[in-house]
Amino acid sequence: MKHWWRRWTYEVPLAIGDALWEVLVVQLAALLDRVTVRKVIAFIPVVILIAAYYHSIPIPPELMLVGDFLAYIDIFSVLFLVGVLSRITTILFVVRQASERIVSLAGSLVGRMQRRDARHRRQRGAPARPRQPDQSEDDRAYGSMWGQAALA
Repeated sequence: MKHWWRRWTYEVPLAIGDALWEVLVVQLAALLDRVTVRKVIAFIPVVILIAAYYHSIPIPPELMLVGDFLAYIDIFSVLFLVGVLSRITTILFVVRQASERIVSLAGSLVGRMQRRDARHRRQRGAPARPRQPDQSEDDRAYGSMWGQAALA
């Protein structure tokens, strides 16, 4: 008798609770993960048609137009996405052209600039650097700036 009482007051309610948790929480959450707004919208015309045939009443034209509109949402969304993609490709084309122009401008600037080094010597007819006047013995000892400052 004690085993029977324990089974019906403890084990059976726990088993029912576990089954309800599995169906109402776990499986419902898995179903809601798979359901999207697009699937819900696509299912609305089916519900309208089933209700109309089940009651054997004529469907008002407004409901038919709603069903058609919901069916055409896919087409409208595809056209919208194509429009957005064409704008994106145009923007990418302009950015690519701008980057090519910047690279060519930088290349031409680097090509125009010449560095002064051993490879680029002066021409033979070019004037030489102006010569410094001869320094006195004091200027050589203390530096040329000291001597020029004393003269001034």
